[in-house]
Amino acid sequence: MKTLRIFLNATALCGTLLFCQNAEAQKINQKTTVIAVNGTSPLHDWEMNSSAAYFTGTVNGNSISNATFTMPVKNLKSKKGSTMDNKAYEALKSSQYPTISFTVASINFGKSNVSGKLTIAGVSRNVSFPVSVAKNENTYTIYGTETVKLSDFGMSRPGFMGIKTGDEVTIKVSITAQ
Repeated sequence: MKTLRIFLNATALCGTLLFCQNAEAQKINQKTTVIAVNGTSPLHDWEMNSSAAYFTGTVNGNSISNATFTMPVKNLKSKKGSTMDNKAYEALKSSQYPTISFTVASINFGKSNVSGKLTIAGVSRNVSFPVSVAKNENTYTIYGTETVKLSDFGMSRPGFMGIKTGDEVTIKVSITAQ
């Protein structure tokens, strides 16, 4: 009987400690997202934009842990029209791999570098890039930018009539989450 009481007391103590630890954690999701992908070609620079993506994470202390960002490829749109969009979707292999994703174990508040897994066109790479996270009450603004090579993700450079885009693109992401 004494052993059972000790076991129950220990279980209650562990449960209380776990509850207190998890009570501090706050699950957040994106409220707004702005994505810009910028590239070059011999004729003109180009940009594709999206405001539809998904972000989740858990705020714990001064960081966001288990952060996941996912964006449907076909939400990217250019001002140059559907021909450019379709060439980009083809290069991104959107029929086989309909999303671009980034996962990271932890993002610190303030300015820092994050290291995580970026998946584009079905190819995953470990990347590290600068981000900034600002907290305002229960709202978090996350901004990051990274330049990647299309060839690093097994993508061919999109083109039209023999004119191809540059191999490097710059991805800018701004997320407001609550």
